Amino acid sequence: TTVTLDAVDLQWAIILQIFMLIWYSPVEHLTVRNLTFRGPLEKLTEYAFQPLLSSVEQLISLDGSMKALTLEHVRNKVYYFNQEILYRQFSEMNIANLTIADAYMPHMLCPNKTSSFQCLNFSHNALTDELFQNCGTLVDLKLLILQKNKFESLRKVSFMTSRMKSLTYLDMSNNLLRHDGAGVQCRWAESLAELDLSSNQLVDAVFECLPANVQKLSLRNNQISNVPSGVAELKSLEELNLASNRLADLPGCGGFTSLQFLNVEMNSILTPSADFFQSCPRVRELQAGHNPFQCSCELQAFIRLERRSGGKLFGWPAAYVCEYPEGLRGTELKDFHLSPLACNTTLLLVTALLLT
Repeated sequence: TTVTLDAVDLQWAIILQIFMLIWYSPVEHLTVRNLTFRGPLEKLTEYAFQPLLSSVEQLISLDGSMKALTLEHVRNKVYYFNQEILYRQFSEMNIANLTIADAYMPHMLCPNKTSSFQCLNFSHNALTDELFQNCGTLVDLKLLILQKNKFESLRKVSFMTSRMKSLTYLDMSNNLLRHDGAGVQCRWAESLAELDLSSNQLVDAVFECLPANVQKLSLRNNQISNVPSGVAELKSLEELNLASNRLADLPGCGGFTSLQFLNVEMNSILTPSADFFQSCPRVRELQAGHNPFQCSCELQAFIRLERRSGGKLFGWPAAYVCEYPEGLRGTELKDFHLSPLACNTTLLLVTALLLT
């Protein structure tokens, strides 16, 4: 039921024959890695290319055993033909899962009729914001993976999903996404529960363009410096990853009333707020390590918070180390102590007056 081919370098006509042979067999999962297809001549015209696809058009209209097709690391040495002919073959395939990864693919067509696709993985290609705009035939699609492409507009990505009624997972990591806000409306699929926007170019305005029912959200490795209060009402959000951004403090949970896991590692937090767990009572785990902590009186309250939290600080104590002042650099927060006299200004003044 499963066939894997590796290092395939053949003429396109022969590759089609192999696909047809497998399609009519009991094979359910076909994986082809390091695929290079070429023409019989150095240059294959569109007129010569079309007959090679005519058999595939008949093939994809039939119900076979095939459930999943994976093509990885694809190189094309067929020149001068209309690539939309090829995209149409893939978009109309009657299978549940389709993966075309690392193929330099710049576009994919919307299926002409209601599609059977449940999972599409087009990672590491050259796809842009025009993908699946105004596409209403992917109603059964549940997982969509578009990482490592060339998407730029978060708003257009939201409209891309708006008619995907079954979509629950979307991976848009490692793109060029921006969102400037300024009252621009976004429209996401209501079913979307997990969204990965890590490694893009997003700033604070991203919180104005997020799916209302999202439960798990990753904004790791962006340029976010603050979580605006009163902007995003994500009442279903349970997991939020803000690691590797520019945060100067722990965010509150005003708009995230269901938040249970928060990751703010590798930000610019010097002295985290000690009242975090009061404003976020449902949080069961906080990852705040690997920040440049400034070991001073203000940090004492956060250290006491760890003792009261009952192990809610992930990575304690190894990931929580003093960065400032220089004399304490490398000291774990658990080993940092200052006397009550040094941190209580009133007590210090009274003591000085009594001594005087």
